[in-house]
Amino acid sequence: MKRFTLIAILTVLVAGGAISKALAQQPDSIKVLEYYSLFSEYHKNKDYASAVPYGWKVIEIAPVKFSKWIFYKMEDCLWYLHDSSNISVDDKKAINDTILYFYDLALKYRPEDKAYFQVRKAFVAETWLNMNPDEVIKMYEQAFEWDKDLSSYWYNRLGQLYVANASDNNDYKLKAIDLYNMLSEREPDNTTWVEILESLVENIDELVQITRKNWEANKDDLSRAWKYASTAIRAKDYNEAIIPLEFLVQKSPETINYWNQLATAYQKTDQLTKAEAAFKKLIQLEPDKKEHYLNLGIVYKDEGKFAAARTQFQIASEKGNGWALPIYYEGFLYEQAARSCSDFDAKVVFLLAQQTYRKALSMDPSLEMARERINALAGAVPTKEDYFFRKLKSGDTIPITCVGWIGKSVTVP
Repeated sequence: MKRFTLIAILTVLVAGGAISKALAQQPDSIKVLEYYSLFSEYHKNKDYASAVPYGWKVIEIAPVKFSKWIFYKMEDCLWYLHDSSNISVDDKKAINDTILYFYDLALKYRPEDKAYFQVRKAFVAETWLNMNPDEVIKMYEQAFEWDKDLSSYWYNRLGQLYVANASDNNDYKLKAIDLYNMLSEREPDNTTWVEILESLVENIDELVQITRKNWEANKDDLSRAWKYASTAIRAKDYNEAIIPLEFLVQKSPETINYWNQLATAYQKTDQLTKAEAAFKKLIQLEPDKKEHYLNLGIVYKDEGKFAAARTQFQIASEKGNGWALPIYYEGFLYEQAARSCSDFDAKVVFLLAQQTYRKALSMDPSLEMARERINALAGAVPTKEDYFFRKLKSGDTIPITCVGWIGKSVTVP
């Protein structure tokens, strides 16, 4: 890479130097086109040292007109040169002395991308300039106020600043907990955020109590209620989770996720009547969602309402265009019902269960649990001797009478 000098960034280019006398005598509106053309050519050729002075001239003369391109390309140049192994101490200092000014201009003249430039400004203030952490934290926080969807990389940088500078005199620890709690919700498959979160507290139960106190300090804040609920769910403390979840569905009764989590929490705590009502609400909100019918059927099963459960499983299968899992659960209902019968009657109901499992397996050959139940029931169904002594032949129909709600029959194999 050729040797470069960037002190010129801070000075006006003079005739006879990088810009000719003829160009210097032209109106700014004409000169800026030439400056931008030269800047773009040098940038394209990765001759960033030569590009930078022309970039500054474009920003000086027409920052608004060229804002769509000039600030991004100038940033390329400045970052590349700053990190170059060939840069001198003086040249690096020149970049450091002007980098915040550069970002302030970008924020002013390219406001539609202000969050992008603000978070990059915070980064250079942190890593290039080693500025006071409190000032850098405010810069990052401003960026996230403008755009909450910025990359998790930038959130993590702020989080690490919170952690490194937390003390009894500030609320950085609580902010770090909030931040990593948010990241763990946003990226549930990324275990890094949970590991960092758990390192900030003695245990997950302490974190639940911290988020609870944070919500109780402002009970109208739905985001705080959700952090409390999601943390309690992660801790598998479903009784605790129900408290904010009931608040959330009251305040935001159309939010599917709140109802899903509340219904599950009711199930986990054996509050089946409430779980039933919650899943019925979900069916009202999303009548075509197959999972809601399956889950309601499971609640009915757990309540011992087998006929109602079967109805929901059949609806779930239809909603799922032949979804096999609900049919598996239907077979499980028959298997459970068989235990209330005796002798041959029980064997017949077990046969119905086995045949239902086979139906589910034919619909989805990957449903291994159906295959397992078929094999498990091999010794529970009628034998050839059972059929022989009752004078039953292959193809004969046997009605099921020991369980009234079933209302089905089986065919002798």
